[in-house]
Amino acid sequence: MKAIIIERTGGPEVLTRADVEEPAPGDGEVLVDVAAAGVNYIDTYHRDGTYPQPLPFRPGLEGAGRVRALGAGVEGFAEGDLVAWKAAPGSYAEQVVVPAAELVPVPEGVEPDTAAALLLQGLTAHYLATSTHPVAEGEWAVVHAGAGGVGLLLTQIVKLHGGHVLATTSTPEKAELARAAGADEVAGYDDFAARARELTGGRGVDVVYDGVGRATFDAGLQALRPRGLMALFGASSGQVPPFDLQRLNPAGSLYVTRPTLVHYASDPAELRARAADLFGWVASGRLDVRVGHRYPLADARRAHEDLQGRRTTGKLLLQP
Repeated sequence: MKAIIIERTGGPEVLTRADVEEPAPGDGEVLVDVAAAGVNYIDTYHRDGTYPQPLPFRPGLEGAGRVRALGAGVEGFAEGDLVAWKAAPGSYAEQVVVPAAELVPVPEGVEPDTAAALLLQGLTAHYLATSTHPVAEGEWAVVHAGAGGVGLLLTQIVKLHGGHVLATTSTPEKAELARAAGADEVAGYDDFAARARELTGGRGVDVVYDGVGRATFDAGLQALRPRGLMALFGASSGQVPPFDLQRLNPAGSLYVTRPTLVHYASDPAELRARAADLFGWVASGRLDVRVGHRYPLADARRAHEDLQGRRTTGKLLLQP
């Protein structure tokens, strides 16, 4: 089968397509024919060595496809079932082996591309808005990168819970996408803190959902109300440097957390409950999933270049 492999860490040029042996499922595992693989920022961290992986390795974690074969002891799935997953290393491939505990069934009415585009970023948006800071009616949230894959989904989920969204974007075109997703207001990255204060009568927003990191973190603290929460869940602009916790005191007894999906979906029951919410919202028309671009598997390098160059909106997919 065809797969993308990485033999040395570095830029997008280290992503190469190769012929590899077809995998076989072991105990508790499922072999899936990949219909689409999601491209995510964490893939770039694996590729460049920010999150080290044993070399060589096959990148990609997320996807959707049809069950091809079951390993021993697997129950609840059958050959031909449409399934999706968020954490199966090697998903940039025509086939991938997925632990059965990581699989979620995809219901009727949800297409494979939609499932692949939704799961990792949708689960991230779900835990942020329902668990890290459960949005209450009337609360204000800053959603950074409001036209990105997580941003578009997170904005919609905040609105489903009765909240208000100030989204940040870098271009007028992206601002329109954020508004179409339900953002009440849109600001640039340079002036969002001042706009957050204006919108809340000087009080500040209840929560900042920050997947940008270094470039937005300090201003995000300035945008918060007393006892507000900074949820730092990514670092597309670079990692936030260490800072003095005493800063949180005079700023209003602020909270800062660095959540990750691993700790919000480690239990299969919790994972499937969150996924069921997402797929249910999609099937009922209350959650729109935007696929920004589809690439052939061989164009994985271009997908990473586009993602890191901020030339994209919505979700990027590789299609074997």
